[in-house]
Amino acid sequence: MRVLFWGTPEFAVPLLRALAEEGHDVVGVVTQPDRPAGRGRQLRGSPVKGVALEEGSYPVLTPERPRGDEFLVRLRALAPELSVVVAYGHILRREVLELPSLGSINVHASLLPELRGAAPINWAIARGHPVTGVTVMRMVEEMDAGPILFQVEEAIEPIETASELTLRLSERGAEALVEALALLQIGSLEEREQDHARATYAPKVDRASARVDWARPAVEVSNHIRGMDEVPGAWSMLRDEPIKLFSPKVAPAAGPDGVPPGTVLAADSPAGIAVQTAEGALLLCEVQPPGRRRMPAKDWVQGRGVSVGDRFE
Repeated sequence: MRVLFWGTPEFAVPLLRALAEEGHDVVGVVTQPDRPAGRGRQLRGSPVKGVALEEGSYPVLTPERPRGDEFLVRLRALAPELSVVVAYGHILRREVLELPSLGSINVHASLLPELRGAAPINWAIARGHPVTGVTVMRMVEEMDAGPILFQVEEAIEPIETASELTLRLSERGAEALVEALALLQIGSLEEREQDHARATYAPKVDRASARVDWARPAVEVSNHIRGMDEVPGAWSMLRDEPIKLFSPKVAPAAGPDGVPPGTVLAADSPAGIAVQTAEGALLLCEVQPPGRRRMPAKDWVQGRGVSVGDRFE
């Protein structure tokens, strides 16, 4: 099958590789333009672009916006039978979706109609979902609202982070895509409309949404911190500095009655720092102070970065 692949982040890489390994003819790759990255803010290509260039045989298109007559002419010249879209980063217009003879499909990291949007993996963990999955769907102009073609479930492990789940779902997504395309080729792929009344949304995560609210129960704070790992990274203010927080565990005991949420209860444990929440306490095992690397919390304590009685805000 002649496939035009659309994708940008690391999550999409295993799916691009799976298409080639299964013998599909990848006629081109569309990805986001190079962006400034790192401390030097030098231009860097997307992970998908890197793989496409490594393979050496894929034409790579990097439009600022996937639209316009010139862009459509370039797509038609590739003569794709199918577009496969995986975390590309733009909503595609109808003329783009309908350009391939078999249309366009998307691989989305949730059990649609739950968690439509840019960050389904982060919010599945942050909201405490026990199960998520991968959905292959036919694309329409509305975001993540097209008919479901194929779906697989995955349990979320109790202390799993968004970074870990992303790796797992990317591999699962590659398997689901390969199976869905095999069924499509033999005419056995059935479409079913989503129940739009059940739709929930997973907006893009940013610095504001990653801030920790200590006036929530310990379980919910733990979910939030794991859901924001590793980017953008959950954070909280301490001594007028933003501290990123990682690897949380619900502590076996909370502080005395009346201790304000965010108060450091213990800073001498080899395991981490105990912090009071609205209900129970949380153990923080890793932190990242401004301008420094991610480190075990005990190293930060030894460097006098935090003390009992300090309060995260």
